[in-house]
Amino acid sequence: MKRTRLANLPTKIYRLERLSKELGANIWIKRDDQTGSELTGNKVRKLEFETADAIEKGCDLLITCGGIQSNHCRATVAAATQLGMKSAVLLRISDEPPVRGNYFLDRLLGADVRFCNQEEYRNHRQEIMEDMAEGYRKLGFNPYIIPEGASNAIGTLGYYTCMQEILQQEKQMGIEFNTIVVATGSGGTIAGLHLANELGHLGKRCIGMAVCDDVEYFTEIADRISNEAKYLLKEFLDTKDYSNAAVLRSNIEINDKYVGIGYALSRPEELDFIRKVARMESLILDPVYTGKAMYGLWNELQRDADPKTRINPDDNILFIHTGGLFGLFPISETFPL
Repeated sequence: MKRTRLANLPTKIYRLERLSKELGANIWIKRDDQTGSELTGNKVRKLEFETADAIEKGCDLLITCGGIQSNHCRATVAAATQLGMKSAVLLRISDEPPVRGNYFLDRLLGADVRFCNQEEYRNHRQEIMEDMAEGYRKLGFNPYIIPEGASNAIGTLGYYTCMQEILQQEKQMGIEFNTIVVATGSGGTIAGLHLANELGHLGKRCIGMAVCDDVEYFTEIADRISNEAKYLLKEFLDTKDYSNAAVLRSNIEINDKYVGIGYALSRPEELDFIRKVARMESLILDPVYTGKAMYGLWNELQRDADPKTRINPDDNILFIHTGGLFGLFPISETFPL
């Protein structure tokens, strides 16, 4: 089995009692924000497979990319350091940023940092990372490039195995989750859940709440990644050969109604909602991912929600908390406390 054990697993599941009562619903939460501390969040599950592949290939340096407060970049840097590897990150910025939040941890953990602007990141990030890799090869390193969010076929195996973990917890708890909701920012997490749902014929409703881009964008990503990942299951997880199994694009569900004013940008009502949930459940959501996703879940449970996207409050609903705590601190002054 090609997997580096990095995360504290299984992550716990429990019912959000007060939120459920207020909405007249059955809302449960899976605490993937508790996969670790420096390695906290959903990216760690993906990095267990990415780093195993890097180690098998004899690599000693991880390169990845993201926004200045990227949870994925911070987790990659932490994983590299823990495994005795060097790390380098390409961070998207508009202006020279203050050293705080995830970026502070990137620096504290020893990452090399390279900046790029929005246009460079959108159109040339892979090219820039390849250039970085070539520079490190000349210094004697053997680099391994991980895409944004570790959202590729290898990384998505982390959430294929997460679904297997959920199935085990369902048996232990005597409950079946009909609907699973997760924030979607690069597509790999929802792709892994979709892959497991399809191959296992589980019949669950897996909803990716987009925090950027749109339905078409993430449907394309989840379809491509999940269909590429099915060829890796036997190699990485020693399962049966699923290469000929159907993984249907038509069963991918993305909701893009709660992107708001854009990626990592928050409206007052979203910040108010994060505060509300914190005070109701002692549950800290972040403004980039989980805050928007839970805000979407909240609204889709309302009686006047669009019937095409509405979530049935009678279902057992599982919200996967994908982390993001460190991203709160750089915007703490904007919160209505």
